[in-house]
Amino acid sequence: MNSGAVAMQHVAGRVVRALHLSFGLFKLRIGIVIGITAAAGAAVAPGPAPALWQLALLVLAVVGAAATAGGFNQYVERDLDRLMRRTNRRPFVTGEIAADPRFLWLLGAVLVGSIALAALAANLLAAAYVFLGAFFYGVVYTVWLKRRTWWNIVIGGLAGSFAVLAGAAAVTPSAPPAVPAILAAVLFLWTPPHFWSLAMLCRDDYARARVPMLPVVIGDARCSRVILAHTVALVGLSIAPLAYGMGFIYAAGAIAGGVLFLTASVRLARRPVRETARANFHASLAQLALVLSSAILDRAILG
Repeated sequence: MNSGAVAMQHVAGRVVRALHLSFGLFKLRIGIVIGITAAAGAAVAPGPAPALWQLALLVLAVVGAAATAGGFNQYVERDLDRLMRRTNRRPFVTGEIAADPRFLWLLGAVLVGSIALAALAANLLAAAYVFLGAFFYGVVYTVWLKRRTWWNIVIGGLAGSFAVLAGAAAVTPSAPPAVPAILAAVLFLWTPPHFWSLAMLCRDDYARARVPMLPVVIGDARCSRVILAHTVALVGLSIAPLAYGMGFIYAAGAIAGGVLFLTASVRLARRPVRETARANFHASLAQLALVLSSAILDRAILG
């Protein structure tokens, strides 16, 4: 192999590594899901749909803001991450990235750019929601609540709700209409049972780091019953948009996702062990994917 090919392989390897590192550092998996929730909010809001380029820029703004919140979360929590097996390979813990305050300036610049992009693509109300989503995850959840109270993920769950409202504001720049408001509430109710299922899997980690996640505070058995109660409320609320004009495509997705999540949560409540907690965690992801995708498809196909 000649030197040029070797150099190209080296560059390609560095690029792949940088992309992989960035994907984890900025929690882009979560960010992309939050971007999709913004698209769903725009899809179900009544009014003229924004141009495709506007929607694409708004989704990009939401993902960018979520990425800054995710990066800030890892910067602030590097001491906790060091104590937990699930997170002790994150770059601030391993030293792959130095915990330099200049990183915060970078995050601030990206956040300001994301807010400005949302204002350009949509309006100031959408930009305000983009900011609030990042603020609730980065400051309210990460800084104020996570180390202090089991309410951390309950209140912090508002972060995802603001993305739905940002999408809706791009179409209806006023008080949220009924369906986007319901979907925002669905995201709010979805976050605790989703995250508590993960916390049951990692309860020893959270106990070691002294983070008061609900399974640590009240135990797995009681936590599983709280998860089931949240899931029942969540699934019931996810059906409510049918009363406001959503069609059969949304009905199929919401009902299928609800049955899947409820079944897994009942099994978890009956047998609160790691296996059923993992199954419930994955069921929560499937339910959210079905609700969001069916909402988008319903409006795209049925109008």
